Parts: sequence; C-alpha cells; structure tokens
Amino acid sequence: MRSFPLSKVYALLEPGPVVLLTTEYEGRSNVMTLSWQTMVEFEPPLVACVVGDGNFSFAALRATRECVIALPAARLASKVVRVGNSSGRDLDKFAAFGLTPRPAKQVRAPLIEECFANLECRVVDTRMVNRYDLFILEVVQAWRDSAQVDPKTIHHQGYGVFVLDGRRIRLPSRMR
Repeated sequence: MRSFPLSKVYALLEPGPVVLLTTEYEGRSNVMTLSWQTMVEFEPPLVACVVGDGNFSFAALRATRECVIALPAARLASKVVRVGNSSGRDLDKFAAFGLTPRPAKQVRAPLIEECFANLECRVVDTRMVNRYDLFILEVVQAWRDSAQVDPKTIHHQGYGVFVLDGRRIRLPSRMR
C-alpha cells in the first residue's frame, strides 16, 4: 500500500449515480446535476444529498422544501454534464438542453420525461444544512419508465471522469 491523496478519496467512495435534481421556485423551474446523494433509510425512503449554497437550486430547495430526483441513463450523459456546467441563474436549462418537464403528483418541482426514474421528495431534516449543505429528503412518490429496460447509470469519479454501471450479478442475501 502507498499513501493516497486525500483530495482524491471522493473517486473511491463516490456515493451513487449522477442524478438530476429539479426545483420549482417563484414560478421558475430549474434542474441541476447532483452526485453527492445516498440512501439513509429504506422505509420511508430517505435520501441525504449535498446541495452547495452557491448553487442556484439551494435557495429553492431551502424555501420550498421539495424537489425531484430524476435518474438519467447513460445515453443522457452529455446533457447531464452540460446541465452541471451551467447555472440556472442565467439559463432555462430545460429548454437549453432539451429536457422535458412534466408535472409531478405531490410536489411542484417537475419530473424529467427523458429520465428512467423520478423521485418526488420533501425535505424532512435541515439540521445539517448550515454546516454541511446536507439535506435529508423523504421520497413521497416514485415513478419508473418501464420502456427503458436495464438503463445504465453514470457515476462521477471527479475531474471529468465517469464510469458506467456494469454487468449485474445476483448473490444470496438476507435483505428483501
């Protein structure tokens, strides 16, 4: 073993697929790219996510306490990166990147039609927002596009490097 740079630990522990997070605030929809999220509970499904206070979506998430987490397949990777490299302060990202907003059932933030899954969420815990920009979200409605069979997700390893989901394997497990 050799010493490993602390600045690159993120690439080792990357928490999950790159997702798109949508918000609706003051009559304006926005979408941002997010890769710092993880499940923290199964039932009800709770997701922890970091949305930096410098992001345009931060104020919307804090004020409305709701969002949608949309899961894009690898075929949307270039759009996902372009969304992440731009700001909603200056741009209607839905129009600019050809993403189709659709009404959600339980929150005002839009679903994204092109994504294989959409999770309507409400903020249920903000105790770590001031210190870590960490929100705890409860998924209150989930949607899955059955036409997108076995979609491959993208995972960010930092500095413009991504990996794709690979082959699935099934092993004995006591989890349901």
